[in-house]
Amino acid sequence: MSVKQNLIEKIVQKYTLDLPEGQKVKSGDFISISPEHVMTHDNTGAVMKKFKEIGAPKFFDPKQPIFALDHDVQNKSEKNLQKYKNIEEFAHKYGVDFYPAGRGIGHQIVVEEGYTFPYTMTVASDSHSNTYGGIGALGTPIVRTDAASIWSTGRTWWQVPPVAKVEFKGKLQPGVTGKDVIITLCGLFNHDEVLNCALEFTGNVEQFSISERLTIANMTTEWGCLAGVFPVDQVTIDFYKDRAEKLLKAGIAKHGAKYVHPRITMKRIEEMINNPVVPDEGADYVKHIIVDLDSIIPHVAGPNSVKVSTSIPEIEKQKITVHKAYLVSCVNSRAKDLREAAEIVKGHKVKEGVEFYIAAASSEVQKEVEESGDWNILLEAGAIPLPAGCGPCIGLGTGLLKDNEVGISATNRNFKGRMGSPLAKAYLGSPAVVAASAIMGYICGPGAIEGKTIKDIPPVAELITPKIEKSAAAAPGQVVDGFQSTLEGELVFCDADNLNTDGIYPGKYTYQDDIPRETMAKVVMENYDPEFAGQIQKNDVVVGGFNFGTGSSREQAATALLYAGIPLVFSGSFSETYKRNAINNGLLVLETPELVEDLRKAFPEKILTRRTGWKVKIDLIKGVMEIENGKTYNIPTVGTAAQEIIVAGGLENWVKARI
Repeated sequence: MSVKQNLIEKIVQKYTLDLPEGQKVKSGDFISISPEHVMTHDNTGAVMKKFKEIGAPKFFDPKQPIFALDHDVQNKSEKNLQKYKNIEEFAHKYGVDFYPAGRGIGHQIVVEEGYTFPYTMTVASDSHSNTYGGIGALGTPIVRTDAASIWSTGRTWWQVPPVAKVEFKGKLQPGVTGKDVIITLCGLFNHDEVLNCALEFTGNVEQFSISERLTIANMTTEWGCLAGVFPVDQVTIDFYKDRAEKLLKAGIAKHGAKYVHPRITMKRIEEMINNPVVPDEGADYVKHIIVDLDSIIPHVAGPNSVKVSTSIPEIEKQKITVHKAYLVSCVNSRAKDLREAAEIVKGHKVKEGVEFYIAAASSEVQKEVEESGDWNILLEAGAIPLPAGCGPCIGLGTGLLKDNEVGISATNRNFKGRMGSPLAKAYLGSPAVVAASAIMGYICGPGAIEGKTIKDIPPVAELITPKIEKSAAAAPGQVVDGFQSTLEGELVFCDADNLNTDGIYPGKYTYQDDIPRETMAKVVMENYDPEFAGQIQKNDVVVGGFNFGTGSSREQAATALLYAGIPLVFSGSFSETYKRNAINNGLLVLETPELVEDLRKAFPEKILTRRTGWKVKIDLIKGVMEIENGKTYNIPTVGTAAQEIIVAGGLENWVKARI
């Protein structure tokens, strides 16, 4: 029987290395990938440090990485300017494409300059790499060690995520934008229904512009997803034809008649058109969400949470005073967004007492809206311009929220304290909502300027969980020399969802670089359960709840468990950052939701750390776990990509052995 693949699996297949002949990539597989490109931004300096520590003499392929300085561009301190200079000199030394502060936000540059392209896979050391799905590419985040690995060897590892389908039906009402759609979905499905999934958008997508698709894909990150990919259609094709023509004209004017853009060309577009990539009929999807676009009206998210959304008619009744409004960031500061805001503020002034900050996504966007007059309309209304970059979205630079202030922002995150004071309240909305709120002085839609409101209707969406037929077990995979393919031990159950990295390894130890491994083993889980370290034994297998390892990216939350003699952690699901840090440091982590549910049924009384008495035999190659005198579970198999890293004692050691 032929193996059927969805769109995500088909794109990944093209970038997977060392597959046995004829093997098709499926969700759950641990694979080696060589992405088309890898983008780093201000964190390039940290990756440079890892690159040097590894001892890499050169880049595997200097045209694979891109450096784009965008986060702290308002910071003109000597220290930051020197950091930026060091990154630029490093780029020139190795021949890496470099975009200085002021050129724009990295994700926007990646799209504008063709470092991502339909049906390709591009990664970035930034959580909003999902953005690239707006043009039909697979964009997904990696961590800094992965970036250093790609610089050095051209590759890193990835576990193919479960894939969910989001189907759009109906038609968008006038005034409803892509931002309204994704805010509504984040609020409607706010119980981790698609956590750590990759999404494929289908159905009536033709009504979304590329700008709106980029917005929706960008905020799949806040929905908990690892990617959000739109199909390639006529909208995509028209966008790239226009883009190719524009780049060619600009290039010829600057470089002469022989100029050819290195990535976006009519030849490449024709190849894309002639070789479409579509999912197989009957491909697997773990979830299927059907959205009635007719029922979507403008919404805002917040305060201080993307998971809480309120319709504009409802929030207008509350007359929530706004102190600051923001039209900035990688999600909503393209030309279309600025144009929409300009149409709303034209002929009006920003309300006294409100600060309205605007920034273009890139210098190219800035030029476009200046030439169209939209930028000047915003300035005449009283908007305060900021340089192209991230800025207040991540709590850097001018215009941050102060104690007890309220902000309405077209950004993608409104976590408590992210945009300034933890005592402030931050809401998210579309550019139209932000502009109208800046004019009126309270959170509202554009209609409020004319004394109008819209009818409040509830959004309609359905979640379906298809039954996926288990395919016949594949032949056992290869075993890398030195890899312990079988394990025996007792399950130790830590029955807690959202167990964060501070609970696993306390923050007070995180920046003490001289703590010996033995001490790390003694303090592991200290903030969760002070008795944990005294209860565990070597070769125990820890089982956590769902979303294990959420929170910060500290690597010690993985290594401390390893040093305590734990070879493997099961959980219902992991934070993706934790999963990457764990395997990058030699700790195996596997998702087993069925096991977690069974343990909860067997032990309904919650205690922090439970020695279950369940003795297990685990075959990591066959993907089987047997409970002594009990049930047998199917578990994810561990492919050679992950095996090699475990045997090497972590990704950095794996890289060192290959340079």
